[in-house]
Amino acid sequence: MKNRAPELQYLTLLDRLSYGLGGAVYAVKEAAYIMFVLLFYTQVMGLSGTATGIVLSISLLWDAVSDPMVGSWSDRFKSRWGRRHPFMIYSSLPLGLGFIALFAPPEFVLGNELWLAGWLLLCSIWIRTALTFFSIPHYTLVAEITQDYHDRSALMGQRTAFLFLTTLLLPSGSLYFLFGEGTGGDGRFVAENYVIYGCLSALIIWITATGCIAGTWKFIGHTRIDPERAPSTPGFLGLWRDFLSTFRNRNFRNLLCYDLAATASYGITVALNIIFWTYFWELDANETGLVLGLSVVIAVPIAMVFLKTIGRRMHKHDIIKWAVGIMLLDLTWPYLLRFLDLIPDNDHPVILAILVTQNAVFMSFFILRIVAITSLTADLTDEHEAETGLRQEGGFYSVLQFTTKLGGAVGPLYGGFALDVVGLKEGMRPGLVEQPMLDALVLIGAAAIIPLMLIAFFFAFRFSMTEERLLQIQGLIARLRRHE
Repeated sequence: MKNRAPELQYLTLLDRLSYGLGGAVYAVKEAAYIMFVLLFYTQVMGLSGTATGIVLSISLLWDAVSDPMVGSWSDRFKSRWGRRHPFMIYSSLPLGLGFIALFAPPEFVLGNELWLAGWLLLCSIWIRTALTFFSIPHYTLVAEITQDYHDRSALMGQRTAFLFLTTLLLPSGSLYFLFGEGTGGDGRFVAENYVIYGCLSALIIWITATGCIAGTWKFIGHTRIDPERAPSTPGFLGLWRDFLSTFRNRNFRNLLCYDLAATASYGITVALNIIFWTYFWELDANETGLVLGLSVVIAVPIAMVFLKTIGRRMHKHDIIKWAVGIMLLDLTWPYLLRFLDLIPDNDHPVILAILVTQNAVFMSFFILRIVAITSLTADLTDEHEAETGLRQEGGFYSVLQFTTKLGGAVGPLYGGFALDVVGLKEGMRPGLVEQPMLDALVLIGAAAIIPLMLIAFFFAFRFSMTEERLLQIQGLIARLRRHE
């Protein structure tokens, strides 16, 4: 007798929140690598910007390669705990331990650039591999928990809300309470503070991962499928064939081109943001924390309200178009005002207000972009099943993560290169760096960020999925199953 999955059920608020908690697990990594790793290893540990960028990019490339393997493995995995939860359970402990090691390099690697770079590479590969084993199966659950066009967006909305709240509030709170001015001077340049931050990161991972796993346990039955609907090509090469088979879908190919350009642009932006805020805008740790904290407190509610109102009347692909266009405009206006000398000096309160406004707008539409793209990917897994007869949620989400991380690898590599080109080195403090050097840093960033965003905007017009189209696809799948 075939192993039929149970009927999908109404999602409660607790169901959505439990699933969303998994976004916080991923966010701890984002917070560390966006806000602190580049600053810690270059300005505190003394590793060159280029070396740091190369190491982080290598770890990202490994991460991108490992994602398809884990995704395809989870698609064909069989256990009494379903296809996804075993991966999430066994990855949580090593993931937290990786963050403790990342921010507490041992004595024997200090003072030797090669050894220090090796430690950063080892920790980054460890963290990213463990996170892959958690995040890819977690991602795929959204396509299995519900088939509804809007419920999928609601689940991804919760995940993205937790992701952004954690990504920004964790470093924001840490900058205020942990990295502020103390007896040792600016806390951002005190190595001992990062040891505490690593332990805090591990604790948050263990708490949120446990909550997510426990809260989604009831959906294990939904992850079990009939054997003939699962990929079955044997061996390691079979995993790669599963990975490549997802490219048959035209919508998905264009979506990946869009996402590669968009994430490369975003990767450069976030890699340089903490540098811009520290040196170009001369924010101290408390002000930087305030920009991050206020931005996310404003952005997340705006994005969630939008999803519940206009988002239910607008197709997902249209949300993506609008989001990319507005984000592109939002990235540039504060710097144009500075270059045209239309705003006050850096110590004026208006500067803080400008940066909070800019970051809040950017975050609001970035959240909408992420929700729409990941929810649309769930819909494309249905389209793929209608065309091929196979369920490959893990394959689709791992390929999406693959391109996202390839794009993200550009960020630290280009950011580290930019720091070395302009000559921003260890020991330089805000307010003491010459303005031409800072202007050059902004221009080098813009030279890559803006063209990549324009490429993403172009590909946003080349894929689509409406609610009506999804219902037709799901009806076709249901008819095909009845005739099996």
